[in-house]
Amino acid sequence: MKEAQISKGLKTVIKDVPIPEPGPDQLVIQVIVSGSNPKDWKYPELIANYSGNSGDDIAGIVHSVGSNVWEFKPGDRVASFHEMITPGGSFAEYAVGWQHTTFHLPKNVSFEEASTIPLAAMTSAIGLHLRLGLPDPWTPAKESIPLVVYGGAGAVGAYAIKLAVLANIHPIIAVAGKGEKFVESIIDRSKGDTIVDYRKGDEAVVQGIKDALKGAKLQYAYDAVSEHNSYTNIVKVLEPNGHLTLVLPGKKYEGVPESVNMTITMVGTAHKEDKDFAYVYFRYIARGMAEGWFKAHPFEVVPGGLEGVQRGLQNLKDGKASGVKYVFRIGEVKEKL
Repeated sequence: MKEAQISKGLKTVIKDVPIPEPGPDQLVIQVIVSGSNPKDWKYPELIANYSGNSGDDIAGIVHSVGSNVWEFKPGDRVASFHEMITPGGSFAEYAVGWQHTTFHLPKNVSFEEASTIPLAAMTSAIGLHLRLGLPDPWTPAKESIPLVVYGGAGAVGAYAIKLAVLANIHPIIAVAGKGEKFVESIIDRSKGDTIVDYRKGDEAVVQGIKDALKGAKLQYAYDAVSEHNSYTNIVKVLEPNGHLTLVLPGKKYEGVPESVNMTITMVGTAHKEDKDFAYVYFRYIARGMAEGWFKAHPFEVVPGGLEGVQRGLQNLKDGKASGVKYVFRIGEVKEKL
């Protein structure tokens, strides 16, 4: 099979490698569409001597299953969150997924839509419900819970907003820029939700959040940016004992008071200590897509399949994606009508 391997400088080489074999609790999936995430370019650029297939968003058709797999069979349409920094990533014709982070695709959901979901939506869910401790959609909030989502147009921020809406968490104060129009389509103004434009400067962001609170106390913030002064703006409004989750590991978050309950949302926990949560939540999302109350993130297909991976990652690095996820059509199949 063909696999794209990325190294320093986003140099991408397409190699012939064997089709992987599934472990007992794994599936091998024929990749029809692969999604992409900022970490896909950050790993090759920031990890010393990295060279590999950094893709983790799989959408495709089950090729083979391990001996313990009971929920899936060859031929099933699925999406899967590949375990990061392990062999068998999604920038290939075949990829490896674990059973608990794989879910069936409803007939009304395309592979392109599905490829935007696994890593980003799970990052949002873990951060919102496990790290911030906010209500799940199936046990929705019964009172007002102001929530700041910084980076509302990005996939993680947007999914956090969508999941918060399902959990009746309002008012949502979304911080966004040129993706403002998209964010407007997923918030609920009737519940007090609003948008603060970060392009107006840090002081305007802080004041905008304060104005949106209308005197309420801010106890919860999901920082899906975690750089460019995002968290320092948040803590100027967050209550001293408030809850803040960030998404970039390995950096020093200076300026965050010790009294703040700060956590880092590491989506890799979906394959470890939070695997039960991931199993349940991915199936909840699948039902939501089937019934129409959960929508995938907008996407842009980067042409060229595996040949387009380098261009897509470079565009991600250059900050060209706004309100969309870059996806790559790796394979094509004829589906039965």
